Amino acid sequence: MGIDTKVRDEDAVSLAAQKAELPLYVTRIKVYPRAIAGQWRRIKWAVLVLLLGLYYLVPWIRWDRGPNAPSQAILIDLDGRRGWFFDVVIWPQEVYFVTGLLILGSLGLFFASSLFGRVWCGFTCPQTVWTDLFMLVERWIEGDRNERMRFDRQPMSATKAARKGLKHAAWLVIAAATGGAWVFYYVDAPTTLVKIFRGEASLEVYTFVGLFTATTYVLAGWAREQVCTYMCPWPRFQAAMLDEQSLIVTYQKWRGEQRGKHKAGDTWEGRGDCVDCRLCVAVCPTGIDIRDGQQIECIGCGLCIDACTQTMDKVGRPLDLIRWDTLANQHAKETSVVKGTGRVAWRPLRPRTLLYAGLLGLVSAIMLVAFLLRSDAELTVQRDRSPNYVRLSNGDIRNSYTLKILNKHREEAHFQVAVEGLPSAVLSIIGADADGASGSPSLVVHPDAVGTFRVLVTVPSKNAPAGSKPITFQVREASQARRASHDAVFVGPGR
Repeated sequence: MGIDTKVRDEDAVSLAAQKAELPLYVTRIKVYPRAIAGQWRRIKWAVLVLLLGLYYLVPWIRWDRGPNAPSQAILIDLDGRRGWFFDVVIWPQEVYFVTGLLILGSLGLFFASSLFGRVWCGFTCPQTVWTDLFMLVERWIEGDRNERMRFDRQPMSATKAARKGLKHAAWLVIAAATGGAWVFYYVDAPTTLVKIFRGEASLEVYTFVGLFTATTYVLAGWAREQVCTYMCPWPRFQAAMLDEQSLIVTYQKWRGEQRGKHKAGDTWEGRGDCVDCRLCVAVCPTGIDIRDGQQIECIGCGLCIDACTQTMDKVGRPLDLIRWDTLANQHAKETSVVKGTGRVAWRPLRPRTLLYAGLLGLVSAIMLVAFLLRSDAELTVQRDRSPNYVRLSNGDIRNSYTLKILNKHREEAHFQVAVEGLPSAVLSIIGADADGASGSPSLVVHPDAVGTFRVLVTVPSKNAPAGSKPITFQVREASQARRASHDAVFVGPGR
């Protein structure tokens, strides 16, 4: 008993000493990705061109909305407090549409991950897209992997300083264009661009252009794979979205091992197809070895597939040693009596994907119905609470309210107001003109504006409710048949 305790104590002391020797932070090992050609690289270039083209060019699309309206097709107008999307206008009161789009984006990401693994990270994530662009510029100026590694080991010289300076200057130009494009979604792009170069733009514009320039330059130029490995939360919980039926980038270990160098004319008997060329590691943007299995650093870009395809073609072995596949299918191939003959068909329709698809459909349907039923006018009512009511000299009871009418059209609107729930109530609106046709008060609301009105509701003393009575205000525009309503209460003296 005493000996066992002593041994355990010594082991604990030894383990503590080993931990004390470990550094808190490990120095970053710089990754030098090699250029590669192939199917997945072409797809990534196509996606990059499409996404960057949309990002940089969309603010410059013009859209004629008539006088006194912005001519930018997509504009988040913070000063005007609305969002313009071609002919659709989103008001602050309709922020639930933005919430719905964010929910749809999240569910779409979950759905895509459950089917195809980290396809978002490998092809469409902004960090991936801009890092690919920055690395392309780096290759143009400093060369490919081996040349860059030799270049970085060389002592500083005029040539090295010039090439490094040119690279960082190009990065800063791209980063500045990125920051400027982001700002252009919130202000008129052509006008603001001229003001920026003339020094006439606002402090807010220069601040946000500088902020996004700095973040793009640092994250895409310097941090790179560190963002995916340490900063991004998605790799931490994306495993919850995957299962054995998700299509991911896999190394067929049953076929590749035992790996080793291979010379022309040597037999393939008793060894695997992997010739340990390490090209899959050299092209990986995060610097991992896919042959070690699934890792948090893998972004599922498929470049290792292109690299391995080239090698297998050169040595005359079957392709797809590294491929898109499911873990279930790989397990079946590895455990079959004759390795590689087992097969488990991919099942895209399974409880997980059906749940995500159902939620996507449900949220989409709710948003579509809400959009189709959205009104061109909105009404809000606030009752004065001090005092709750006023008793007039003749005994009648009066409540006062503040009505706000939102006119979402770009034409002036004339609304008539009525109240339901108090048959004997008399309305009077401070500052409103009488409508010539009906004789009732007409509330004029300017285009794309909110009209605020003071409304007095008076009830004869004999009909005054005891305490609170629910009522409903309604406004209607006869010419456009636009209507809006809002519930309120009328407060009378208690019995």
